[in-house]
Amino acid sequence: MLSARAFARSAPRAVARLSASVVRQSTVARPSTLAKASSALNVVRPARAAFSTTVFRQAANAEVDEELAAKLESELQIEEDMKANEQEPASIKDFLNNSAFKLVDTPGQEVVKLERSFGDEKITVSFSIADITNYDPYAEDSALEEDALDEDNVQRNNQSRGREEDVNEEFDEDLDEETPAPINLSIVIEKPGKTAGALNIDATAQDGNIVVENLFYYDDAKVAKVESPEAAQKRADVYPGPPFGSLDDDLQVLMERFLEERGITQALAVFVPDYVDVKEQREYIRWLSNVKAFIDA
Repeated sequence: MLSARAFARSAPRAVARLSASVVRQSTVARPSTLAKASSALNVVRPARAAFSTTVFRQAANAEVDEELAAKLESELQIEEDMKANEQEPASIKDFLNNSAFKLVDTPGQEVVKLERSFGDEKITVSFSIADITNYDPYAEDSALEEDALDEDNVQRNNQSRGREEDVNEEFDEDLDEETPAPINLSIVIEKPGKTAGALNIDATAQDGNIVVENLFYYDDAKVAKVESPEAAQKRADVYPGPPFGSLDDDLQVLMERFLEERGITQALAVFVPDYVDVKEQREYIRWLSNVKAFIDA
């Protein structure tokens, strides 16, 4: 789930961006001002380049390093405190202890994998923390509101004022609710030694459910995994098949049961978003530590 700390990080940045936008708008010179400035420059021209070597001497002393290192240390402390006060979701331990999947998580990498064998099949489920870092829980609501405003320009001002008040009142409640982020899953099923091909299922884990979106077949399992630029190009040229939702209902049900037998269940749908949230904080702390170490070196 998208944790409160994600909102805590993004809120100050959003305010900063808004403030910067206001400053930029307020400092744009009017045409008359630009004309006067241009005229003044034509009258008085410096005999040599107007710059000071003092600026370069100050920059060479790296005076900002100490302040930057202190800020990074402060951010690290905040994250460490949050980590200490938050308990790891029980779903993570339960899934890893009771599932046949093996977790493959490389520090510093966005993509996480779950691997297992099922009879003569090899199954790999891949997902990324990028889905939670790029997720905006209010994007869809904002788009719907903009469409409504465009359809009724007469009532736009009154509606927007009322809507803004409602959003402000509900914002704190939304932080507590921790809106879940949909996490994309890439499921690859191979049969090594029996066939060179592979199935690739695109699905989403959200709200404790697995939603299948597309089903692909590739003659080469390497293409299904997209482990190289060449594989990505070959994948783009392959007929993808129809959208999963357009298939016969019975075929959809059987395919979902096929995945459930191989461990693509509700338990996995709960585990993935929780693990992504934990890993995202872990990688952010790692990133802060690496940047601070570089500044301090």
